[in-house]
Amino acid sequence: MHQPRQFRIGDPRALAQAIDDAPFATLITSDGDGGIDADHLPLLRDFGATAAAGERLLGHIARANPLAERLNEAGAIEAMAIFHGPQAYITPTWYPAKREHGRVVPTWNYQVVHVHGVVKRIEDADWLLAHLNSLTARFETDQPSPWSVDDAPSDFIARLCGAIVGIELVIQRIDGTRKASQHKSLAEREAIYRGLQVAPGFDPATARTLSGMDDA
Repeated sequence: MHQPRQFRIGDPRALAQAIDDAPFATLITSDGDGGIDADHLPLLRDFGATAAAGERLLGHIARANPLAERLNEAGAIEAMAIFHGPQAYITPTWYPAKREHGRVVPTWNYQVVHVHGVVKRIEDADWLLAHLNSLTARFETDQPSPWSVDDAPSDFIARLCGAIVGIELVIQRIDGTRKASQHKSLAEREAIYRGLQVAPGFDPATARTLSGMDDA
């Protein structure tokens, strides 16, 4: 990934937060025949406040997924998980410079984290059930009446668990980029912030993240 110095996310806590905020990842692996496969799934961090080498991402895939068989044969496969954070088209109509001299162009601001590591298959039934409980707790928290794995019949859950396998990605390296006009003037960042606040689908916090106002 191209990483201009001013856009690089170097703080392990910021990397961890970026992963937590966008846990639905794209998992890139070799297909074993010289090609590339991409799987899309939630991956949860299995560690504390920071993200660093040697720590893990946990998830699961369908037993019928070809990746499950490749992991069974190879034992472990090099992989990269991509966590896609907020992103937005930035129109030059927001820039003060458009009115002043017109020498402006559009851009795209975004946040993304690439986690490089080795992924392996987990067959342990207790591990898988604990993972499903963690996954459910993570995403049911904000529901009016949170659902729990225990709400379903145990034989039903056991049957469904038989159709999936766990995966564990041991982290070797993390690269994070947040391109948010940090290198632009405060006036320009303020203009982007105002524009994003009224753009469909953007809350104030996301507008701050993508306008570079957190760096002001």
